[in-house]
Amino acid sequence: MEPVNVAIVYYSATGTVHALAQAAAEGAEKAGAHVRLRKVAETAPPEVVNTRPEWVAHLQDTADVAEAGLDDLVWADAVLFGAPTRFGNPAGQLRAFIDTTGPLWFQGKLADKVYSAFTASNTAHGGQESTLLALGNTFYHWGGIIVPPGYTDPIQFQSGNPYGTSHVAGDGSPGEVSLQAARHQARRVVDTAALLKAGRAGRAA
Repeated sequence: MEPVNVAIVYYSATGTVHALAQAAAEGAEKAGAHVRLRKVAETAPPEVVNTRPEWVAHLQDTADVAEAGLDDLVWADAVLFGAPTRFGNPAGQLRAFIDTTGPLWFQGKLADKVYSAFTASNTAHGGQESTLLALGNTFYHWGGIIVPPGYTDPIQFQSGNPYGTSHVAGDGSPGEVSLQAARHQARRVVDTAALLKAGRAGRAA
């Protein structure tokens, strides 16, 4: 049985979601998956980015991270999407990437894959759940199989979000609870995708 291919596609302005994405990649790799960690393109104009030194610094620090392409979605058996919340919705940079997927959707190439999502907001109750649910709306249209973390591991009773890993950036960088939750979520995605892949292989045999 071939390993599961997992794409982790994220947007991060100042590093919080990037840290969660890295933890998710660790969890997926530990579960035996082949992993592609991919950022989406920055679409904010330089004059906006330059208003926040930490935004400028993060762009420089992650210059070597490959940008997501549609081929990453075709390659993947499972995809975890990560984005900060913006007024209760995923950041526009991630939405801009998602909005390019129409041709793949039309060809049915996004259907029957496993999808999951994670997020961060600056404040508690800052739109985290609505952001994850909004991403779910996209997965429904694609015909995806949504795998949330639920309360399937003790860490979830500490992180407290069954929809997907989330973090309050105003409290500082993600701590071990958030990072462990991201690793668990990714492992759950890999395990589910592996069962589906094995089942399909058996049916085709």
